[in-house]
Amino acid sequence: MSRFQLLSDAQWSLIEEMLPRPTGRRGRPFSDARTMLEGIIYRYRCGIAWRDLPESFGPWQTVWTWHRRMATDGTWDKVLAKLTAAADAAGIVDWSLSVDSTIARAHQHATNTTRTTGAGSNYTNLLQEPPDHAIGRSRGGLSTKIHQLVDGNGLPLVTLITAGQAGDSPVFLPLLGHLRVSRDVGRPRTTPDAVRGDKAYSSRAIRAHLRARGIKAVIPEPDDQKGHRKRRGSRGGRPVGLDAADYKNRNVIERRFCHVKQWRALATRYDKHAIIYRAAVLIHAAIAWTQQLSDTP
Repeated sequence: MSRFQLLSDAQWSLIEEMLPRPTGRRGRPFSDARTMLEGIIYRYRCGIAWRDLPESFGPWQTVWTWHRRMATDGTWDKVLAKLTAAADAAGIVDWSLSVDSTIARAHQHATNTTRTTGAGSNYTNLLQEPPDHAIGRSRGGLSTKIHQLVDGNGLPLVTLITAGQAGDSPVFLPLLGHLRVSRDVGRPRTTPDAVRGDKAYSSRAIRAHLRARGIKAVIPEPDDQKGHRKRRGSRGGRPVGLDAADYKNRNVIERRFCHVKQWRALATRYDKHAIIYRAAVLIHAAIAWTQQLSDTP
C-alpha cells in the first residue's frame, strides 16, 4: 500500500456510497472522491498547510473545496449516523457510554478572524458557525474543547466542540440530546444503559435527567458536594451511589482522545471555522468505525 493510500478497500466500500458522485452533467472532470478524502486525512494527520499537500492528491484547492463543502452540508454527520446504525445492527455498539472532553490549542493562524467573545456555542444547529468560532481563552491560552460521547469500546457516537473555557457539565445534556442511532425497525435509540463521567459531570440536573430516563449514572461525587449534602442533614438526600468497578472502564474515552491527537492538525487547531474543524474530528470518528466494521488493524 502506498503511503498516500490511507484507507483500505474494505473501509472505502463502507462509505463510498455516501460521498459525492458524478452527476452526469457536462462540466469539469469530477475529482476522485477517494483521492480527495485521503488528501483530507493526510493533511490532518500530518498537520501541514493545505498548500503543502503532495501532488499525488491533485490540486490542493480542490481537496480543500471538497472538505469545506462536505463540512458545511453535514455529510460527515450522515456518514457517522450510517456507520453507527450498521454497527448497532451488527451488535457491535456497547451501550455503556463514557463522556469527557479534551483541549486543543488554537494556532495563531486559526485565531486571526473576527470573533464575538462571550457568545454561547451553538448546540442546536451543528451546520451553523457559532459567533465565537469555538475559540476561547482558557488557562493555556486560546483553545478549543472537543466533547465526545463514546460507547463502551471507546468508539465515538456524538461530537461537539466549544470554546476552550467552556465547562463540561453544561455540554452534557446537548451531547445526550444529539444521541440518535437509527434501527431497521422502530425508533432510533437515544437512551444508553449507563453513562460514565468524572466529577465534572456531577450535578443535580444531570443526575435527575439520567434517573428520569432510567439511565445508570456512574459519576463520582466531589468532596464539596458531599460536604453540602451532609451539612443539610436529612434535607440533603441520600448519598450518591457509585459503581466503582464500572467507573474503571471510563478510561476508554481517554484512550480515544489519545487516538484523536495522533492527528497533528486535531491536536493543534489550524482551522479558522468551527464547522471545518469539527468535520475533521468526525472524519477521524468515521475511520474508527470503518476499522471496527471491516476488522482493519
